[in-house]
Amino acid sequence: MKEDCAPSSHVPISDSKSILKSELLNLLKTYNCYHEGKSFQLRHREEEGALVIEGLLNIAWGLRRPIRLQMQDDREPAPLVGRLDAGQPSCRLKEPLLQGGTAQQPGSQPSEHRPESASDSSVPWRRARRPPQLMRTKSDAACVIQRRPRCRAPGETQRTRRHRFSINGHFYNHKTSVFTPAYGSVTNVRVNSTMTTLQVLSLLLSKFRVENGPSEFALYVVHESGERTKLKDCEYPLISRILHGPSEKIARIFLMEADLGEEVPHDVAQYIKFEMPVLDSFIEKLKEEEQREIIKLTMLFQALRLTMLQRLEQLVEAN
Repeated sequence: MKEDCAPSSHVPISDSKSILKSELLNLLKTYNCYHEGKSFQLRHREEEGALVIEGLLNIAWGLRRPIRLQMQDDREPAPLVGRLDAGQPSCRLKEPLLQGGTAQQPGSQPSEHRPESASDSSVPWRRARRPPQLMRTKSDAACVIQRRPRCRAPGETQRTRRHRFSINGHFYNHKTSVFTPAYGSVTNVRVNSTMTTLQVLSLLLSKFRVENGPSEFALYVVHESGERTKLKDCEYPLISRILHGPSEKIARIFLMEADLGEEVPHDVAQYIKFEMPVLDSFIEKLKEEEQREIIKLTMLFQALRLTMLQRLEQLVEAN
């Protein structure tokens, strides 16, 4: 790696670091071999002499506090009244007709004793009065959703496709709009090697329509050993993923709160996975070593003190 600005033969890792293009391409080849036959293979191209890599980046949820989803949800069915006004077909029952062809008023009471015949106009009314006899296999909303793809405008279809994402199957509703994603559950976003950490965060939050701002979160590289490193705002997460290897058992990228996440250096991480009895034994051994050092220094100090006192007595006698 190089610490100064990256020339055309180098690819930037951050504002102050870069890597040789040939070395990165070798790592990319290994990465794609690991994901052979899967959708996580990365593609690369040259743009004005610069190497650009693009593809899917896996990000795991590591949040401790709930997040808020935006209220707009394109999956919610459109109001049925609006569709009837627009002249669209509907599976709702038509308004019952009174005898004589006039529509029944909402407040009026229908006659209770009518002769049943095939030509009687009260048949729809009697069916509406006895809902248990209806075939309730589909709701009104289901009928509307089933017909919707046929009458959507191209712009509306594209907008729905762009926003139809969920976090572990969760879409917005007014009761569960504030929730915490399952820890360790994985999502992915399509990014390229020129996108910084802040840009990737913004893209991820926009994909899931999260109301919280990107400044509230941070990306961390969490190793199997427990070591945790925060990606700086100027770093490129996709490049970092390639540098840490393709296996997510060794290292994963987590989305965490900016104020709750903390870095764990390698020297500390090597003790994280030990059981408490083992850690207690380490502490006991350190305490024993500390006591030995204290005794050694105390004895050395006493010996020096005795030597100095003897020398002082010799100087007094000589005078």
